[in-house]
Amino acid sequence: MTSASVKGRSGPGRARNGPAGAPGAAARDRAAWFLVLPALLPILILSVGPLLYGIALAFTDAQSGRTRSTQWIGTLNFQDLLHDTLFWDSFRIGLIWAFGVTVPQFLLALGLALLLNQKLRMRWLARALAIIPWAMPEVVVGIMWRLVYNPDAGILNETIRDLGLGDGRDWLTGLATALPAVILVGIWAGMPQTTVALLAGLQNTPHELHEAAALDGAGAWRRFRTVTWPAIKPIALAITALNFIWNFNSFALVYVLTSGGPGGRTRLPMLFAYEEAFRYGQFGYAAAMGCVMVAVISVILACYLVGRIKGGEER
Repeated sequence: MTSASVKGRSGPGRARNGPAGAPGAAARDRAAWFLVLPALLPILILSVGPLLYGIALAFTDAQSGRTRSTQWIGTLNFQDLLHDTLFWDSFRIGLIWAFGVTVPQFLLALGLALLLNQKLRMRWLARALAIIPWAMPEVVVGIMWRLVYNPDAGILNETIRDLGLGDGRDWLTGLATALPAVILVGIWAGMPQTTVALLAGLQNTPHELHEAAALDGAGAWRRFRTVTWPAIKPIALAITALNFIWNFNSFALVYVLTSGGPGGRTRLPMLFAYEEAFRYGQFGYAAAMGCVMVAVISVILACYLVGRIKGGEER
């Protein structure tokens, strides 16, 4: 075989590995986008599209009514929000609700996860029972707890009467008890997902580290502080940030329980925006409220991501 023929045969092989192979990479990229498209389209249509439309709506005077024209009014809705004491009061209630639910929820879920991580008898049953609230829709949870809080035949007031502690009270319509009662329901309903996340982190912690710490004479608290907590800290921070955002945006649970009453004591920002849009027909003003809430959530996410990045750099 001559050198020319060898060169002729080897040439196409080199061409396939060289610049001529670029079209193949482009084809693979197009194929990858084609495979991702079915999952990407619903996100663009159902999430990104409405978000952009809501932001644009916030700069208009859009109201209910098919024959009513919509005018561009710039930042007038946001200027009105600055002086709307009812909105800022709902914002304050939303922060109280979010902190009041998220912090006890995390502490109780951490204790439950530590308990379920122990070698207990019937542990599988305890784990199954612990996630029952997670399997229930929020509307069902709200209806169930309304029955519990019922002033006449609710199990809570019946128990109080049986124990001779009084005649009970109307928990969801009392000005002083409505928000604490709703917060208690929020803690109960949100504990399972936090417990599951923390339990997964505990199970991924090497058991040898606990044994080594115990051999060094470390007690239970010191083992938790030096071994357990550093292992689950990233999961704890992530689930706490997500829970805070989720709780701040709560709607269905509080709406079923109190509809924002009594006297606006449980009117969260999402409930306030809902009333402005669908009860009073002020779509543009409600959209401006939504933009403010999106901005607050974005700041929380940015702080969380910056903290995670700095923590990763320090490690």
